[in-house]
Amino acid sequence: MSQHRRRTPAKSALKQTWVLVVAVVVVTVAAGVSLGVWATGSDRDDSGPVASAQRQPSPDRSGASRDSSAAAPKAPSPTPTRHYPLSKAPRTIPAVRAHTSARGPGWRPRKGLRVVVNDADLADEGRLIAGELGLSYAGEKDDVHAGDVRLSLNDDEGADPESYTMTVRGGRVNISGPGEAGVFYGTRTLKQEVHGGGTAPEGVVRDGPAKPVRGLMLDIARKHFTAGWIEDRVRELGDLKFNQLGLHFSDDQGFRIESSSHPEIVSKEHLTKAQVRRIVALAAARHITVVPEIDSPGHLGAVIAAHPDLQLRNTRGVPTRGAVDISKPAAGEIVDDLLGEYAGLFPGSQWHLGGDEYQALTVSDPEASYPQLAAAAREAHGSGGTVADLTTDWLNDRADTVRTHDKTPRAWNDGFFRDTSVQPDKDIQAAYWTGKEIGARQPVAYLSAGRKVINYNDEFLYYVLGQPQTFVYPTGQRIYEQWTPRVLRDTEAVPSKYDDQILGGSFAIWCDYPNAQTQTQVAAGIRMPLRATVQKLWDPGKPELSWTEFQARADRLDG
Repeated sequence: MSQHRRRTPAKSALKQTWVLVVAVVVVTVAAGVSLGVWATGSDRDDSGPVASAQRQPSPDRSGASRDSSAAAPKAPSPTPTRHYPLSKAPRTIPAVRAHTSARGPGWRPRKGLRVVVNDADLADEGRLIAGELGLSYAGEKDDVHAGDVRLSLNDDEGADPESYTMTVRGGRVNISGPGEAGVFYGTRTLKQEVHGGGTAPEGVVRDGPAKPVRGLMLDIARKHFTAGWIEDRVRELGDLKFNQLGLHFSDDQGFRIESSSHPEIVSKEHLTKAQVRRIVALAAARHITVVPEIDSPGHLGAVIAAHPDLQLRNTRGVPTRGAVDISKPAAGEIVDDLLGEYAGLFPGSQWHLGGDEYQALTVSDPEASYPQLAAAAREAHGSGGTVADLTTDWLNDRADTVRTHDKTPRAWNDGFFRDTSVQPDKDIQAAYWTGKEIGARQPVAYLSAGRKVINYNDEFLYYVLGQPQTFVYPTGQRIYEQWTPRVLRDTEAVPSKYDDQILGGSFAIWCDYPNAQTQTQVAAGIRMPLRATVQKLWDPGKPELSWTEFQARADRLDG
């Protein structure tokens, strides 16, 4: 009995010992699991926290180490921080060119956060992204708040003004660039990445376009598009980092912008100058240049309808569709009137002169068919002067007109003629669209002469309503997988040595059969081709994503 009574305390002590051991094990295991997720503040570097459960002994509630060594100093209480995986590049269209991964929570917009700038010139960009993300615009500030989005101009002289750096770190975003356009593109990257509740990933984006011309050309002469629809396209283009919108507003079927110098030529359905100013202002706020086109000396049917005396007629008196008689000074005067009138309406530095498909040069013997043109050519250029020389003179004269308004001229490639004594001015850029014209030349003929070229390849980039002749609606997949800016004609790329002369490219909407699609159908039809085009203009290399993945990304961003 006494022995039994003596054993009872022993059993109790043993039981308590086992309880203590189990408790220690449980605490230790729990601590190990916890420390696999939480790391001490001392383990953080500039790119984010790194967890390690073995670097320090586990502290008890007082902060003292559980290590029984008397020599061990007391460790401070750790600050728990999440252990984040390395970030992945932003999922944008076009894809960013370079991203340095880091560990951290990234950034998400929330009410109460602010957008600040380091320069008043970035106020428009700051207000826009603040409004889009539901943030407050605080203007120029030097202080730092949690969650800030800071837009900055830097002093990187010689850098591409369309390039930018976006750094996401410490719960804040900094977008900087040498020019306002680059900073704007950085805000487009941020907007796309947080779309639909997403998070801008931790790390540094260094980005910029491969090509300086990234455009959409819209034929508003054959089909009237509403101002609101065009404004929607401007917003779409801006978010995709396009930087040009071409407006072809004069053709045989219509003249679609209000005119004060020649109101008699304007079609019933047209844009007012006030509407055009709003479109131009909206485009400028998104760093998009609106490039106007009054095509001449062909495609002037709307002008001829009001001025039939200017129409070109052949030796039998038969009128030539859409063509003015360039031997008549009045023809040049009316076109120059219009160029001068609209120069102020379109303040950008670019002007498209057209120059294509002048029907006098599509016959077998232009001099015999149009003796008045032949006579004017001989008078201007001697006995060897040709109708092609006279037509080249016309193009150069119109280029002179727009140059007085500080515009850089461009013309369609079939407005440049071979074997002429008169050469097109060197600064007229070639808008290369086809190799189907009479006397067609390969793109290398223009490039080897030192001319700058913009890619409008009709094999990939022509969206022609009604699909006349051999045209078919282009697909985004074909552009994405087969086209690059060096593919100027058909499907073959020109040699890489000419890459710098190819300024970029433009997708083109032509409205040969204007009722073939509604505005809504056009917007839907060009959606993926536009996204594929800008991807290849921003980065002409082989895309990292498959077409299926790229399409899924577009669906997410547009959803």
